[in-house]
Amino acid sequence: MGSSIARVSVHGGHSGQFCLHAKSTLDEVIQAYIAAGYSWVGITEHMPPLNDSVRYPDEAEQGLTAKALQEQFQRYFAEVRRLQLQYADRITLLCAFETETYHGSASYVRELIDSTHPDYIVGSVHHVGGIGIDVDRELYEEAKAKAGSLEHLYCQYFDLQYAMLQELKPSVVGHFDLIRIFDDDYLDTLELPSVWSRIERNLGYIAEQGFIIDFNLRGFDKAIEQYPSVPVLKLALQLGAIVVPGDDSHGVSSVGRNYERGLEVLKALGHNCQWQQPMLFRW
Repeated sequence: MGSSIARVSVHGGHSGQFCLHAKSTLDEVIQAYIAAGYSWVGITEHMPPLNDSVRYPDEAEQGLTAKALQEQFQRYFAEVRRLQLQYADRITLLCAFETETYHGSASYVRELIDSTHPDYIVGSVHHVGGIGIDVDRELYEEAKAKAGSLEHLYCQYFDLQYAMLQELKPSVVGHFDLIRIFDDDYLDTLELPSVWSRIERNLGYIAEQGFIIDFNLRGFDKAIEQYPSVPVLKLALQLGAIVVPGDDSHGVSSVGRNYERGLEVLKALGHNCQWQQPMLFRW
């Protein structure tokens, strides 16, 4: 790729220091970004659970309470702010977090925003019907059964996403079509009229509001291709939506992974690969 294309990540920096399913310390992750030549990175750790009932399975298995995870979240912000200063002359770090979407989460997210003063948030959906859809195939199938069909699961996902977009107005929309993660025939499912009409609605709102779509490179490892998939990405670009890479790194080993591969996809679709930073909160 041309050297003039900057390396950035609008969604990255998960670390084993603050996330059980990640690895490495946050300092090590940031050093890896610097070594890889990144100009700016949004550090976007997961928000803590509202209560014990919405913890991730690994958090519950480790006996971590919602209260303990909320306290850890405060330490996360303190560490990012410290590292922002430490590496200010080598990389621009934006201090953010990734949201969850479930009953009661919107007001809780607003409380977290008020208490932590992030630079921005990444609006994501990881649960449908109260079940984590990206944990493993077994839970995905459980969510599908609860929804009644795969089509209904997709529809519920995009309806939850639309409500989240309206309520939180996130600067960045995380892994837009994560719902396809365990659907081997996702290209057919995306084309269903009930599903595609919701995608059109959500993308139209995103483009209208000027939110950034996280061109999530982790999808290459988890779901065949990046998020969003090419058909969705084509429509997003046609609508004038802003698309910016997010490596969604979960440790040093995944910093910048699939970056060149992702750029090839964007360039093939006519994207100029000039990146825009997220809209930041004014504190």
